[in-house]
Amino acid sequence: MTSADDRQRLLDLILDVSFEKRDVTLASGKKSNFYLDLRQTLMRPLGVELAGKLVLEKLQSGTPVDAVGGMAVGAVPLVSAVLGAAARGNETQGLLGFFVRKDKKKHGLGRQIEGGFAEGQSVALVEDTTTTGGSTLEALDIVEAAGGKVARVLCLVDRGEGAAEAFAERGVTLEAVFGRGDLPV
Repeated sequence: MTSADDRQRLLDLILDVSFEKRDVTLASGKKSNFYLDLRQTLMRPLGVELAGKLVLEKLQSGTPVDAVGGMAVGAVPLVSAVLGAAARGNETQGLLGFFVRKDKKKHGLGRQIEGGFAEGQSVALVEDTTTTGGSTLEALDIVEAAGGKVARVLCLVDRGEGAAEAFAERGVTLEAVFGRGDLPV
């Protein structure tokens, strides 16, 4: 099966289980006439398989990175999907995963970044859906403060409401599997 077929299958699944045409207020405070809950897609075997495969393909075709991560809780399923796809492709060496907490843990080692992250790494941040990019920009700041280099930012769906421009201001291009034009809005 081609990547184009996989892309269409993932879009069909997203539209079936994650997309609703209705008025909502988003986390950014913006109003929208549609809602996307990609957890509904990423908590299904087919969604995990396809999302992981397509994002990994994007990662493999551009600037190499040491690790892939993002803000908890939203990015965790996608990070896991990408790592699973890497393992299925026998790429078990190299690519690591991590997630960023909003705040440092108040117990244990007090970490704000958990998993396979180390100072000096080149990383890709991932997110299921971007609107303004706020949570991923927050993760970018935390990763850079910890000595990481954010080389890439990828998402499954870019709602087309300012995230790409916000990342461009930080010197990073937002790479999306799907954009607003792929949605029936």
